[in-house]
Amino acid sequence: MAGVYFNELKVGQVFQHPIRRTITETDNVLFTAMTHNPARLHLDEEYCREETEFGQRIVNSAFTLGLMVGISVGETTLGVAVANLGWDEVRFPKPLFHGDTLRVETEVVELRESKSRPNAGIVTLLHRAYNQRGELVAHCKRMGLQLKRPTE
Repeated sequence: MAGVYFNELKVGQVFQHPIRRTITETDNVLFTAMTHNPARLHLDEEYCREETEFGQRIVNSAFTLGLMVGISVGETTLGVAVANLGWDEVRFPKPLFHGDTLRVETEVVELRESKSRPNAGIVTLLHRAYNQRGELVAHCKRMGLQLKRPTE
């Protein structure tokens, strides 16, 4: 179990996740196709080069969100999550492109006891993703129901 029990977390605690991931064209095109997203911004290089401010395809933001949260799991919720309760304030201040490398950090921003489950609490995590230039490319708050360390 790599995650952290609810009662061992502290508000303000920050995790610098060691996994980094370079985004490939295959990642973007496959995810976009699998989710039936026909947006030309993700699939049509010529359109993006000639008719957008980006000059190239941009990475699907739903993939960015999933990757950002997925990278965080090992150090935060692996083995202790009961349920994901939702995502709030999802933002993408800068686009990601094929070849960009994502790094992620997570901050514990709120902890509260569960009213219905004495063995768990509700944690709010703020995930932030940066590209290889240190530019913030995505952030969101994620709420989850997380186990407490069992008492003996």
